[in-house]
Amino acid sequence: MKNLSILGSTGSIGTQTLDIVRQFPGEFKVAALSCNGNIELLKKQIEEFKPKCAVVYDEEKADLLAGQVDIQVMGGMSGLLSIVKLHEVDTVVNSLVGSIGVLPTVEAIHYFKNVALANKETLVTAGSVVMNEVKKMDIKLIPIDSEHSAIWQCLNGEDIRNVNKLMITCSGGAFKNKSKEELQDVSAALALKHPTWDMGAKITIDCATLMNKGFEVIEAHWLYGIDYDRIQVVMHPQSVIHGLVEFCDHSVIAQMGVPSMKIPIQYALTYPKRFENDNLPKLDLAKLKQLNFKEPDFELFPCLKYAYDAGRVGGTLPAVMNAANEVAVKYYLENKLKFLDIPKLIKEAMDSHTVIQEPSLDEIMDVDGLVKKSTAKKIENA
Repeated sequence: MKNLSILGSTGSIGTQTLDIVRQFPGEFKVAALSCNGNIELLKKQIEEFKPKCAVVYDEEKADLLAGQVDIQVMGGMSGLLSIVKLHEVDTVVNSLVGSIGVLPTVEAIHYFKNVALANKETLVTAGSVVMNEVKKMDIKLIPIDSEHSAIWQCLNGEDIRNVNKLMITCSGGAFKNKSKEELQDVSAALALKHPTWDMGAKITIDCATLMNKGFEVIEAHWLYGIDYDRIQVVMHPQSVIHGLVEFCDHSVIAQMGVPSMKIPIQYALTYPKRFENDNLPKLDLAKLKQLNFKEPDFELFPCLKYAYDAGRVGGTLPAVMNAANEVAVKYYLENKLKFLDIPKLIKEAMDSHTVIQEPSLDEIMDVDGLVKKSTAKKIENA
């Protein structure tokens, strides 16, 4: 039985993770849960899964929940760091949103916990630090993202030295067929209507800007040790093929499945085993009318280009890109910013930054905080 600490249990990935846990009560035990502020749902999860303790990142709401349940409730970052190192926990599921996911990942690794990772910002902002710790502590860092789960599966049993190229597919998000003029005034409500995936608000906006795919490019670099010139993004609106690997003999292996996050979540939890689960959706190839592919438009969606640029420069520049994006998306979701202002703010933050090469974790987190403050101030003063 695997004992889990689930960070972000009330979000999209977290709730689907608990759906998988329900299917296999003899395989998984929930030791700890956390949320940002949705204490109503967290309370229900506590009642059902009976964890040892819970964390609410919003400390005021943590105090409220503490008076309503009979387990220990902690708040803030200190609470998150506490539940990733619980003695009984062997696997940490990190589905937090934003750079707050970085420190819990590193702490979990330090305490020899395997990490099932859905928090993209961990590797985007601190990939060098995290992967060095993974190797040092000899733990497993297993991707939950559908694209990286796909590549992970395609590489299973293969020699990474035989890889020519990694291909990450991209649905294109809500605005893939719009012109730049049409993107001027698109609302957050429209951006949240993703054509194939059901995800949280922040990641759905990142899909609309293609920043999400840029994050995955940087993640691929760190997860598999592949340079950026050998990582390709391919538009694939049907979201059936999730990732492909081209080998030195020009053979290409692809992983396919219906667009459901429960499939890669289950694989991350059960790895290296596969469990039969008839509740997961099945792919019927005979019903597929077509599969389309094309190159992404880097001019229309410059966030993808910025991610390649930041990744190639390295150091603290990816952290700058991510921090500016986090703030810009927050304001866009609050209808205080236009869609095309998101890449503009990211570019301005990157251009004004003096890169620190080979930064420490503290330096990365300091840059993250400073860029968030300066970007928010720029928006508020505009």
